[in-house]
Amino acid sequence: MANKRTLKRAINGICEDMFVECVAASLYGAEKQAENAEALLSTILTIQRNYINRVSHPEPGMKAKDYYKDLCEKFAKQVNEVIDQINNM
Repeated sequence: MANKRTLKRAINGICEDMFVECVAASLYGAEKQAENAEALLSTILTIQRNYINRVSHPEPGMKAKDYYKDLCEKFAKQVNEVIDQINNM
């Protein structure tokens, strides 16, 4: 991680891409998936807001390097879960 700004841009870019893919999947998928797509879009926005806030306010008592490494791992895990849900739509 170079700095917080770079990490925030990466988080925003990934969440933006997931949002676009979810909208596209909901538009071209079955109509009964609309509620699922709306819930998934809400989840993506929540993930984005949560991780951007966590970048700005690191947890006290942890080394910065360990904190940001853990943050990136948890973010990647949640992103993979959302991508799997989009693929199943």
